[in-house]
Amino acid sequence: MVSGFSHLLKRGVAEIIVQEEFERLLESGRRLRLKQGFDPSRPDIHLGHVVGLRKLRQFQELGHQLVLIVGDWTAQIGDPSGVSQTRPMLSRDQVLANAETYLKQFFKVVDKERTEVRWQSEWFGKFTLADVFDLASKFTIAQLMAREDFAKRHAAGRLIAVTELLYPLLQAYDSVVIAADVEFGGIDQKFNCLVARELQQMMGQRPQQVFLMPLLIGTDGKHKMSKSLGNYIAIEDEPNEMYGKTMSLPDHLIMDYFELLTDPGQYPDDVLADFRQQLDTGANPMGIKKILANELVRQFHGPAAAEAAQAEFERVFQARAMPEDIEELRISFRKYVDHRVERSASNLLEVIAVDDRGTVHMGPVSIAHILSHYGIVKSNAEAKRLIAQGAIDLIYPEGTKVTVSEHPLYIRDGSVIKVGKRRFVRLVNADRKKRALTGAEKEV
Repeated sequence: MVSGFSHLLKRGVAEIIVQEEFERLLESGRRLRLKQGFDPSRPDIHLGHVVGLRKLRQFQELGHQLVLIVGDWTAQIGDPSGVSQTRPMLSRDQVLANAETYLKQFFKVVDKERTEVRWQSEWFGKFTLADVFDLASKFTIAQLMAREDFAKRHAAGRLIAVTELLYPLLQAYDSVVIAADVEFGGIDQKFNCLVARELQQMMGQRPQQVFLMPLLIGTDGKHKMSKSLGNYIAIEDEPNEMYGKTMSLPDHLIMDYFELLTDPGQYPDDVLADFRQQLDTGANPMGIKKILANELVRQFHGPAAAEAAQAEFERVFQARAMPEDIEELRISFRKYVDHRVERSASNLLEVIAVDDRGTVHMGPVSIAHILSHYGIVKSNAEAKRLIAQGAIDLIYPEGTKVTVSEHPLYIRDGSVIKVGKRRFVRLVNADRKKRALTGAEKEV
């Protein structure tokens, strides 16, 4: 292994193809062109993307050049990458809007001064039908069907769009255009990267080396981190949210996150080995997980924000207190009161009136409706699932807490809905107006 580069070629690496050739390139002293492509299929970058970006930053610090490909064409096709279903095609406007957030966030990790940003539309925008035929003719259907997710879908009788078969060819052509020396990607991109090696050789170029990294498992502990699955930690998450999500990770993921998202300089292998030994011998994982959460918040928000997030977590979740800053949801209580509401328990009709202080007492009303209608959760079905799991609490202004069941409950102005362990929303009556003071009150 190349002296001085062992940590780069070992930690957070799934496979290097071909490692001996890659090591010779490093020893040559040449400034290598390092390629990584991102399809802006959804806005925002999460920690799963950061795994590769951190590795690229390490090579940038050795003087190598990052070529960042914005897949504004391939994003419109959609790469399933093991999800076993066709991805919907995006419009050009959707892709450009997503790309805007990507480009803003990339440079929180990689060095902008040593990054060359290229858009696929630079070359694919000039492609003719003859160019498409020429590119497609270089590979057979049998070669493309060797890709694992295509093969599985074909065997199961699931649809595979012709555009999806073109995806690996377009990604490969990117490597030809920029003359990539090395392509970086997750292990699920192995097939596409190898296609690029073949195409480069066909086009008279030296085949790129392939640097593959493990996939970061998301907060659900089962699937790779993905916005579509909702198991992600975004780098734009607020400090408290990022800290809380990290603390919610299953314990078996702690060391994977340290391996893939921290630097050997700050957390060398012997420190990680000590953490691993503590976990293996039954130590409480809370302390080690707090170190991880603090580190991740520090990376994206700074040390002060990390310390504040940790203090808030300890106050709210370990001391069981309410957060100091609670999101407010202003809704019209009157819309739930000015009509007769049927009570599910007694099948009676009741009209709720405004009391002499002008406070509207809402109810009975479906908490699932409030959660989904106002976007606190994604759908009515998700709200009902959380309620069934006992994950929704209603906290009244005087501090009484009730775990929400499927039955309607009364809600008062100032009530707080707690969703899961980290989300608090205070309901504020948007109809309420300050009562005018009487003359006597003014004199006092």
